[in-house]
Amino acid sequence: MRACLIPARGGSKRIPKKNIRSFHGKPIIGWSIEAARQSGLFDEVLVSTDDDEVARVALDFGAEVPFRRPAALADDHTGTFAVVRHAVEFMESAGRDAEQWCCLHATAPFVRERHLRAAHQLLVDTGADFTFSATTFAFPVQRSLLIDSDGAVTPHFPEHLMTRSQDLEPAVHDAGQFYWGTARSFVRYDSPFSARSLAYLLPRTEVQDIDTPDDWQVAERLFAQRTCDS
Repeated sequence: MRACLIPARGGSKRIPKKNIRSFHGKPIIGWSIEAARQSGLFDEVLVSTDDDEVARVALDFGAEVPFRRPAALADDHTGTFAVVRHAVEFMESAGRDAEQWCCLHATAPFVRERHLRAAHQLLVDTGADFTFSATTFAFPVQRSLLIDSDGAVTPHFPEHLMTRSQDLEPAVHDAGQFYWGTARSFVRYDSPFSARSLAYLLPRTEVQDIDTPDDWQVAERLFAQRTCDS
């Protein structure tokens, strides 16, 4: 059995009610729920929340909300994997345990069903602990700069200050859309990033963090452009 968990707590300081705020005509969590359901991958699509309004929206879009997330797991400091671990253990105690889980972010309107399917197949084919969405940096990270408290700038990697861009090794970062793993891996580890994890690369045009109001505006413009291009 396969399950999808969408973490969606009620509190959000930088973007109030972020997980259910309207994004191109529907609560943003609705895009994630619909992508999970339409992928045909999951026996269960679950939402972990501490908030009644989020729960109602999740149910309206066809997700299940079989439990409320404990307050101890709904603060600003709780890691995503602690939330997934709670869901895995709850479902196992209810006799509804799944062998494979996908943690899908509530604010991932760019997620595509084909990417969920391909990343899952990568997990199955390789036996990795995790496969997760990633993308390349738009600029070489070896050329990044640090700014101290006085505003002074220093190279982050001074040894590469004069290295040609084409000679620098490409780097990737977490795309913040989804993480596939076995139930055992989610219970055992606190992070998907290890030697037994594999990155599933997405185009940069399909990735946008949504942490601030500015991020939200950028995401809406990118999404509108994607709609026009498709």
